Amino acid sequence: MKFKATAALATLALASTLATAQQGVSATEITLGSIQDLSGPLAGFGKQARLGMMLAVDEINELGGVNGRKLKLIVEDSGYDPKKAVLAAQKLVNQDKIFMMVGHIGTAQNMAAMPVQFEKNVINFFPITAAREMYEPFHKLKYSFAATYYDQMRRVVPQLVKEKGAKKVCTIYQDDDFGLEVLRGGEAGLKTMNMEYAEKTSFKRGATDFSSQVAKMKAAGCDMVVLGTIIRETIGTIGESRKTGFNPVFLGSSAAYTDLIHKLGGKAMDGLYASMTVQNPYTDEASQPIRFWANKYKTKFNEDPTVFSVYGYTIINTFINASNKAGKNLNTDSFIKVMDTMTIAPDIFGSAPATFSPTKRLGSDASRLSQIQDGKWKVVGPYISDAAPAKK
Repeated sequence: MKFKATAALATLALASTLATAQQGVSATEITLGSIQDLSGPLAGFGKQARLGMMLAVDEINELGGVNGRKLKLIVEDSGYDPKKAVLAAQKLVNQDKIFMMVGHIGTAQNMAAMPVQFEKNVINFFPITAAREMYEPFHKLKYSFAATYYDQMRRVVPQLVKEKGAKKVCTIYQDDDFGLEVLRGGEAGLKTMNMEYAEKTSFKRGATDFSSQVAKMKAAGCDMVVLGTIIRETIGTIGESRKTGFNPVFLGSSAAYTDLIHKLGGKAMDGLYASMTVQNPYTDEASQPIRFWANKYKTKFNEDPTVFSVYGYTIINTFINASNKAGKNLNTDSFIKVMDTMTIAPDIFGSAPATFSPTKRLGSDASRLSQIQDGKWKVVGPYISDAAPAKK
């Protein structure tokens, strides 16, 4: 009877240990999941984010991993479809048993996938989207790094209006949630100067002809135009404007901060301003650390890195830093405890410092201005946020 009792107690102890074991963390491995668009409209961005993540994973694994555990990254394709994102999240969370979701791209896709993750206590870590929903409403399993489109415009619009002495500020925006965030952020910024848009014009997602919108802004005498546009629409609007001799100051959000603008749009894109949070990593960048990193990336993947490559790389490295501090006893609670007391210092890509707390889930709301000069993005302003206004 004594042997049976001892065996029963041992079985219960083992069951208890298994029950409390952290999903996605074993003695030798930490399993991370990410959902990217690898086949849809943002496939270029998704591929670059994935490669940036892979570079960071390879680097840490070559050094022995995180406290002796190697990182395993599993990437699923959503095709930028929220329904596919749910299926991908279900696979990663329930089948692959990931510890954390990292760098999931897309607002609607994250919104669809988060309930699947949260049901199993899986953190949504640094999604690649500048939507407020990534940290609002508060949830302990949300961590966001991207200054929102709204906050970007709310701050940089007044900065550029003052710098350029703009009198008539107008906007062209995509008629959806993204475009409206840019529109409203600009409105809020102008309100602080007792100004409002002189003209507003919109377009449907997928539009390719912007001649009527440009004509409308030209007729209104706009000397500055806020762009709620991404890639094709940015190039189309500016290109059409140049052809008609309409040359206001153009300002876009971080959605337009991509090397594709000047690579596809050519010389006509020179002069465009955009808000940004990290530098585009050119292989001939003046900064030696960025130049070294960019060439390492190109050697490994045989293509130039982009700002999305940087996003992927820094997301994994932030995870690594927090996990290292959490120690051998890595689990969801110990990771949250570290994140909520950690300050993330600026990195080689010029990011702003970031902090979190038990009630704060956006690391930094700061952004800065960059401009296309001679076919390349150049940083032209300091970081500004509610805590750190622009320097005069």
